[in-house]
Amino acid sequence: MNRLGIFILTILVAACSKNQQKEEVIKTHPSESLSLNYATGFEVHYYEGYKKVIVKKPFMNAESGLEYILSDNPQSLSEDLKSKSIIKTPINSIVCTSTTHIPFLDYLNESNSLVGFPTTDYISSEKMRQIIDNGQVAELGIDKEMNVERLVELDPDIVMGYTISGDLGQFNKINQLGIATVMNAEYLEEHPLGRSEWIKFVATFFNKEQLADSVFKVIEENYLKYQRLVARQNKKPTVLSGIVYGDTWYLPGGENYAAKLIDDAGGNYLWSSDSTRGFLELSFESVYEKAHEANYWIGVASFETLESIKKADVRYADFSAFKDGRVYTNNWRKGAKGGSEFLELGYLRPDLILADLIEIMHPELIDHELYFHKKLE
Repeated sequence: MNRLGIFILTILVAACSKNQQKEEVIKTHPSESLSLNYATGFEVHYYEGYKKVIVKKPFMNAESGLEYILSDNPQSLSEDLKSKSIIKTPINSIVCTSTTHIPFLDYLNESNSLVGFPTTDYISSEKMRQIIDNGQVAELGIDKEMNVERLVELDPDIVMGYTISGDLGQFNKINQLGIATVMNAEYLEEHPLGRSEWIKFVATFFNKEQLADSVFKVIEENYLKYQRLVARQNKKPTVLSGIVYGDTWYLPGGENYAAKLIDDAGGNYLWSSDSTRGFLELSFESVYEKAHEANYWIGVASFETLESIKKADVRYADFSAFKDGRVYTNNWRKGAKGGSEFLELGYLRPDLILADLIEIMHPELIDHELYFHKKLE
């Protein structure tokens, strides 16, 4: 999507919000559920006077899910429901713990609802940075060592957290202090649009499901349109990714979200047949043997020039992609304080990532200015 497309989506969001403001709870009857096309990690069911939000898998290898009861009038709920995690909606204030949550607030026109965040320098959003600079967002310190006393002073309606390890200790403590916590597990979605669709999850707490659906539909339409551009391409350039940390080359597994994006962009990721959903840990030699003639090298962490890559390890210069100048970073767009916009906005906007990858590998098919990616010189 070019800058005009981004502008159009922004206007659409603003228009929907103007029409809705604080959108009323959708009128429903028992058994109605929120429509989801790609996300598999959560469900929303609507009943008279409340909605039930279920996070089916709050972290990797979780043996059970989490349930939240959302209601505009919690006092009217039956006694059996009052024993559950109840959140009064629409919420007016939130503490987020991941930069990936920030775009959801921006696109739901709820940026001003953010009242606290651990290490605010990581946030890249221009809209949110202005709010932070105006002193409206409290700095809560390092993620795992959040200033809980300051958090209690803020008294947010909810804290939206995440955990990769399954350690809920900090969030249980916050719950015990009377502040509702909600786990967001968007990162476990395998399909890029599945991660994006978690905007509907966030929207349930603001009663803005209709706005979220409108935003997501535009992103989905963009993604599918770009996917169709390469559907008939027989030529698939080969792709390498990742770099060495210590003695190990880390790169996406074949079932990883990044591998799916490369495939949808008409690329042949050289580890696509692998069944790993996370990241592979390989030796330099094994990667070189398989990928030294790869057409493209996409995703090189924080490296900003070819020379810096070569200085890190002279062997990198032996790859054909390096010799041909086909090395791309996805980390060049930074926020005012150095935060990665790719890591922040990329989950919500896989359509922009996909357009970038098509522009890199099939530039004849698309008129697009690279947004997240940049060719290294």
